[in-house]
Amino acid sequence: MSGRSTGDGIDRRSFVKGSVGAAGLVGTAGLAGCFGDDGSGSGEGPGADGEMVMTTSTQDTAAYTMSTVIANVVNQNNDTVSVQAQPSEGTNANIGRLSQDQSDIVYIQNWTASKIANGEDPFGDLDFTPVQTFHLYDLAWFLCSANADWQSISDIGSGDRVSPTPSGSGTAEMLEYALGFETDEYERVSIGYGEQGSAMSEGRLDAGAGTFINLAVEPSWLQQMKSTVDLRLLQFPENVVSELEADPAIIMSEVDTTEFDGYGYAPDTLNTPALAYNFVTRDDFDYDTLYTFLETLWDNRDGLGDENALLGRMEEGEFWMENGYTTLPFHPAAADFYQEQGVWNDDYEVAEQ
Repeated sequence: MSGRSTGDGIDRRSFVKGSVGAAGLVGTAGLAGCFGDDGSGSGEGPGADGEMVMTTSTQDTAAYTMSTVIANVVNQNNDTVSVQAQPSEGTNANIGRLSQDQSDIVYIQNWTASKIANGEDPFGDLDFTPVQTFHLYDLAWFLCSANADWQSISDIGSGDRVSPTPSGSGTAEMLEYALGFETDEYERVSIGYGEQGSAMSEGRLDAGAGTFINLAVEPSWLQQMKSTVDLRLLQFPENVVSELEADPAIIMSEVDTTEFDGYGYAPDTLNTPALAYNFVTRDDFDYDTLYTFLETLWDNRDGLGDENALLGRMEEGEFWMENGYTTLPFHPAAADFYQEQGVWNDDYEVAEQ
């Protein structure tokens, strides 16, 4: 890795194994609402009724499980804000839900944030500005296969069936883009995370998506995959890694796979793209509701790791501001709250409300 800071503000060093967050990355980058067809608002503006719908990704992901813990902690420790965690198809779908008033706080990643900031499709006609609230985690994304002898992305050939995460996910766009540096002759299919193992064992899938949470933890659905098939982690060829490292749209990571076991094949160091995931809301979301949400979660953060080990980093106050996007502002309630807690980063902007 070059370790250089590109023109889009991404510090690639933040995603090297063992140093995630150390450099404080600042990068660019449908389900109906549970309160009726008109969305979760009360007519007084988003969030004015104190009710919040939180969405992350599909029901079989670690992100959704983490969101249910967050919602429960907030619900059990305040009397004015109510949060319901719901599954969704992914980060692109989450922005659509915000636009349709079907969700109130959703997670995205730096790839989607960059497209929003640049007004790229499908985000060119948004009638609101997505604004940041807090950091959840970082994911190193890779492709994997049960096909015998496969070790590299270059093993994917014409007609091979590949699911680079389900359609509707912003991660899919990033992985498709990265995969395109080597090949675009595969058949694009869409299979849920928890279904990939069975699809591989039945011969319906040649390569699927995998991830390491914070570059060090296997999600349960990945563990299920490697218990179902002889799972092989696919490396990007060295020349492609060099091209991806030089591309401002991609953040490359290095994962030490010697910490994991049970794979049919894994290079000692897996070079693969990574994404930073943060929660955003609308710029017109109710100030008091968001402030109470953050305050309640913050006051009860010491027990988050006990509820879900992946939330343990959130017990560190500075982690809430880690790996933000300089091209998307923070909600005023979030900015005020973090300033009061002494963890605000002046590199970030604050939205008007």
